[in-house]
Amino acid sequence: MTSASERAAATAKRRPRVRQGLVIVNTGEGKGKTTAALGVMFRAWGRDFRTRMFQFIKTAGARFGEHRAAERIGIPIEAGGDGCTIRSKDTAQAAALAAEQWERCKEAILSGQDDLIVLDELAYVLHYGWVPTADVIETLRRRPEGMHVIVTGRYAPQELIDFADLVTDMRVIKHPYQDQGIKAQLGIEL
Repeated sequence: MTSASERAAATAKRRPRVRQGLVIVNTGEGKGKTTAALGVMFRAWGRDFRTRMFQFIKTAGARFGEHRAAERIGIPIEAGGDGCTIRSKDTAQAAALAAEQWERCKEAILSGQDDLIVLDELAYVLHYGWVPTADVIETLRRRPEGMHVIVTGRYAPQELIDFADLVTDMRVIKHPYQDQGIKAQLGIEL
């Protein structure tokens, strides 16, 4: 196991490998948006990229599988939501938490300290109007040239889709819960 400080020392010596940073959007009704982003993040980490994930719906104390794995290998995941935003009883609080999380993301993006940043579930926040899409696009436009940013979540606004370099629309063809009543399982969805 490598500590975060050991990784920082090792990556400080490396040459930049990224030629052109990409904005990637994983959206749609299907499963796998966050999972795909985690796969890219893990691949980048394996190539000594400085990676980080910000989550907009999961709470700060969340301990899902991705949090446990990332903690073990030194990838920061910063959750800042109120749980399940769709069912939130206090949408004003959910909106305030989203706005606060966005400010942290914006600071991280503009600092240029990371090679890859995942903005998990940001598309929901944009859909609800809790963070202005124009502000997100302007921040992404101002990011360092070599930085990759991945945005996940259903309902990505058309402006973000138009701005992005790569957009994947996940769609449901078959789903174990909808088709068979099989609930979410540890290690697969959680």
